[in-house]
Amino acid sequence: MTGSRLFYLLLVLLVVPQINGCRKEPLKVNYELGIFPDSVIALDGLNTQYDDYNVDIEAGRLSANHPVVFSSNRQSSGGEFDLTQGTIWYMFGQTTGYFTLDSRMGTDTFLGGLISAFNTPGDEFGPLRFFNSRNGLEYMAVTTRTAENGLDIVYGSYVPVYSAPPEVEGPVSATLFNSPSDDAYLTLGTTLDTAWFCSDRDGDFDIYMLTRPSMMTLDEWFTSPPATPVPADSINSGYDDKCPSVRGRYMVFASEMAGGYGGFDLWYSVFRNGKWSSPVNMGPGINSPANEYRPVLGRDIRFENHFLVFSSDRSGGKGGFDLYFTGITLPE
Repeated sequence: MTGSRLFYLLLVLLVVPQINGCRKEPLKVNYELGIFPDSVIALDGLNTQYDDYNVDIEAGRLSANHPVVFSSNRQSSGGEFDLTQGTIWYMFGQTTGYFTLDSRMGTDTFLGGLISAFNTPGDEFGPLRFFNSRNGLEYMAVTTRTAENGLDIVYGSYVPVYSAPPEVEGPVSATLFNSPSDDAYLTLGTTLDTAWFCSDRDGDFDIYMLTRPSMMTLDEWFTSPPATPVPADSINSGYDDKCPSVRGRYMVFASEMAGGYGGFDLWYSVFRNGKWSSPVNMGPGINSPANEYRPVLGRDIRFENHFLVFSSDRSGGKGGFDLYFTGITLPE
């Protein structure tokens, strides 16, 4: 045994008993569940002087460490939007109730390959990642802009990463949702049987719904001929209603409808008795005189409330649209 290794062994033998001896009883649990704070926190580790928005929080992930995919035009110095990756991390102390949040750019090899497969010379917006338990595959859907078709929804599937990153093929058109108009921001219900998205096929942007036939697989459904969707009940206004995101019985979205605080505001609706409730503005604690855009709800069963990640071009940021995090308590 070398002298240095012997030194560290002796140090451990001397220090560890003293540390254990200092604590005569375990730390007291004063808070069984955490609470995401309702203050709006800038995700400075992800934000730049350019536009950073359209973040995705992977549904079903139970972890305080969230790899995220979002849109940014930083790579082109304010030009085209591409997907990029980062991480949102938080911690809650059951003794003190202290909450801490951090964000940083990501270096995950698989996510890097996935993003490269979806990025094009055009714009990429609104990533959505989810797991399909029926076939054991993970999926990502993205809104992409081309000169020929405007905004369309594309998607791809891949084997979950357990060891070596799998090969990721380029996405294909989700023809079910696409039309000669702009179609964007796909979101799915928990069972993947209902889809919502926004489209300007009837003039301004509205939120629409489609339901999957019971005997049809997800891929068969997505690649079906274009369907005529149903406008989401109680949601749409005479203004642009965009960026729906559904988690459980809650829908959050962005809208320019009357009753807001300026530009696009964030709103929510609750699914009750077979229909969506009238939209409720999230209030001045979240909305500002500027624009708030593409809200995404997150849930962690170790916390009493939801968290919300959204983008805004409000004053006080790094420039353009920035990403923000806040806790939100929604009604039953």
